[in-house]
Amino acid sequence: MMKELNVSELTDNLFDAIGKEWMLVTAGTPEKFNTMTASWGGTGVLWGKPVAFVFIRPERYTYEFIEAGETLTLSFLGADHKDVHKVCGSTSGRTTDKVKAAGLHPFFTSDGNVSFEEARLVLECRKLYADDLREERFVDTSLVGRWYGEHGGFHRMYVVAIEHVWVR
Repeated sequence: MMKELNVSELTDNLFDAIGKEWMLVTAGTPEKFNTMTASWGGTGVLWGKPVAFVFIRPERYTYEFIEAGETLTLSFLGADHKDVHKVCGSTSGRTTDKVKAAGLHPFFTSDGNVSFEEARLVLECRKLYADDLREERFVDTSLVGRWYGEHGGFHRMYVVAIEHVWVR
């Protein structure tokens, strides 16, 4: 059972949670949703709100769900779930039931957003701003060759308000 915390009560090192543990970014409705593994993002305060920011490539199936809706969840399963992240980061929800393949069990928040029973921490978020990364805006141009081109298109950055924090 998940309990709600005030965002100011979070004690997680979110650098480690995002960068080492990784997260599932999930968007859609209880009837149709998709999830994907992500390890790029962050948290902070912007426009007087606690926010997270995530980066999603347009070729990812989850991108379509994020674009179509107003909300998404960021779910942290713990470092012992790398097998789930492998499935959710290497297969497409267009052709595979990733939830079944990864052995996940969806749960739905009171606001109708999707996360997973396996999550130890869930950030339930509402989109505030989106913008595409563009090659001409890179100050450190070495990043373009390292992360783009054959690796895929430029990410879209989403700034999302953290509306609810759920913990196990």
